[in-house]
Amino acid sequence: MSMHVCNGAVLMCSFGVAPSSLIVLPVNMLTTSNMPAANIMDNKPTVNIPPFGMCTCPANPAVAAATTAAMGVLTPMPCVPVTPAPWAPGSPTVLLSNMPALNDTSKLMCTWGGVISITVPGQLTEQIP
Repeated sequence: MSMHVCNGAVLMCSFGVAPSSLIVLPVNMLTTSNMPAANIMDNKPTVNIPPFGMCTCPANPAVAAATTAAMGVLTPMPCVPVTPAPWAPGSPTVLLSNMPALNDTSKLMCTWGGVISITVPGQLTEQIP
């Protein structure tokens, strides 16, 4: 069984240099361990997904431009997550606001190529499938 994800969960991007914390607004009106519970639609950049420090992905246009200017030396640039799709897969049997609840095995794809994963779910007492 997976852990239910809530506000304050620790996230990491495969191309980011620092961890970040999931921000879950209390719009779903449901909690897990007294924190706002997340669903797969908690994927909005800067609203739910803060930056991960610096981005090292060569597919990111800012990183590509800085790397070109540095004569081909990979040059990280500030992270600006671009996450148009929801978290996948989520919990198939637990719904929050008619959307699958977010569990700690779900992943979120960034347009620039990074894979955002949940390293700490924010709470450690409530499990969901």
